[in-house]
Amino acid sequence: MKIRSLIFGLLLIITTQVVHANPIDEGKAIFSARCAACHNINKQLTGPALAGVDQRHPVEWIIKFVHSSQTLVKGGDKDAVALFERFNKIPMPDHPDLTEDNIRHIVEYIKSESKPAEATTAPFSKPGKLESNMKPLGKGDIGIFGIYLLVVGMLIVVLLFGVRVNKLEAQRRKEEKKEEA
Repeated sequence: MKIRSLIFGLLLIITTQVVHANPIDEGKAIFSARCAACHNINKQLTGPALAGVDQRHPVEWIIKFVHSSQTLVKGGDKDAVALFERFNKIPMPDHPDLTEDNIRHIVEYIKSESKPAEATTAPFSKPGKLESNMKPLGKGDIGIFGIYLLVVGMLIVVLLFGVRVNKLEAQRRKEEKKEEA
């Protein structure tokens, strides 16, 4: 009886953690899996940049568009038709399996990742700060590096041992042929 209570308690804790997941994290996961192939938040790809989409369209419209963009286009929605025309009449795939909450979470993620518009009107982007891709080894990295060197050293020893065994075997065969002759 105690085991059943323990299992039920653990399941209850796990399900409440899943239900109360951060909407931005959930939106990020869905965006990465379903949207990122055609959309970026801050720059145009196959589809439009999505920064500020919640300011350009009501969330209800976004939900309808994500569920079936072509339904809105065929229905004559001026914003949907304009997007369809602007992006070479490439239809956005329908996502009827996404719930309204899923789409709201994606919008929340987009809002959290949107960069504010630049005040400059230059025809080119500002160069970013140069950062080195190489970082010095930390305390934990030295241990990993040591293990790496140890493994490489062991591989070298095994290869040398294999070469030596091969030479001894070849020498043994030579001696057997001499004895037979």
